[in-house]
Amino acid sequence: MKVGLTGFPGVGKTTVFTALTGLARQEGGDRRPQLGTIKVPDARIDKLAEIHKPKKITFAEVSFVDFPPPRDASAQKRAVLDAETVTALRDADALVEVVRGFPDLMETPATPAADVEAFDGELVLADLAVIEKRVERLKKEKGRDREKALLEKLAAALGEGTPLRTVTLTDDDRRELAGFGLLSLRPLLIVLNVPESAAAAPVRDDVAAKARAAGAEVMALSAQVEAEVAQLDPADRAAFLEDLGLKESARDRFIRASYALLDLISFLTAGEDECRAWPIRRGTIAVKAAGRIHSDIERGFIRAEVMAFDDFVRLGSEAKCREAGKLRLEGKEYVVQDGDIAHFRFAV
Repeated sequence: MKVGLTGFPGVGKTTVFTALTGLARQEGGDRRPQLGTIKVPDARIDKLAEIHKPKKITFAEVSFVDFPPPRDASAQKRAVLDAETVTALRDADALVEVVRGFPDLMETPATPAADVEAFDGELVLADLAVIEKRVERLKKEKGRDREKALLEKLAAALGEGTPLRTVTLTDDDRRELAGFGLLSLRPLLIVLNVPESAAAAPVRDDVAAKARAAGAEVMALSAQVEAEVAQLDPADRAAFLEDLGLKESARDRFIRASYALLDLISFLTAGEDECRAWPIRRGTIAVKAAGRIHSDIERGFIRAEVMAFDDFVRLGSEAKCREAGKLRLEGKEYVVQDGDIAHFRFAV
């Protein structure tokens, strides 16, 4: 699953990408999206590894894509998203909009609240163009009344400047819209990129209000600080962050926020060979979760043996969980919960 980093030029988007992934965009005008994958911190895996001493430790991962800005845009002039950029953005499962929270090179003050509203407005316009084109085609066709009614409802909302992520939709509605790649329907995390002096400050009230109105989550981080933290020895990072008034790296907060943005949870597997977190969509049933490990396990699924992480840590072992009745046998339709330690029985 991909989280796309986007935003107007001059906001420090690529600096954020570099600070988070350790990858630098290549020079030379290459406008192709750049992919970076980073591990999701998980204290539960650390604890399981401490208990099992496994040969291998594997954390969940999230892929981040640094999308180029509109070709004709500049830091001083915001351009409507061009077709190339819109097409690139539609490839992401969720969007992270980086917003400038620092004075630019000309000492122009930041206007993050206005930028949030302006960029979401461009996503709305891109979606409106797609939906209006489809509605015109449906007018020439018979039937498909349900699709037509849904799209007309969404066109009306978009015409009022309302992003689709704030519109109430049923599961059937979302399935109907799955092939449209609507950008304002994508989950959105707004990242306010602030100077080092504001690294520990809360998000400004006006920016938080704009984010709520857009149905988005919001957080602040300093790309400058994150770049410095990434270069430090792990033993020195905590002291550096403490000096800045931070309890933890914004990088870790960002990764967790992005993970939640995709509505992902992790089930866990643990043993002497490997302790691992497996990302799945919230609401995934056991047989589909088994397929994340291997298709043969899904095909030959018999049952899942499940313990809650907290029960396992409190009782100390699988055997004691079994004795206490905390190891459960679950069938195919069991909805896997975040932190479940699972072992799948199967036969092929």
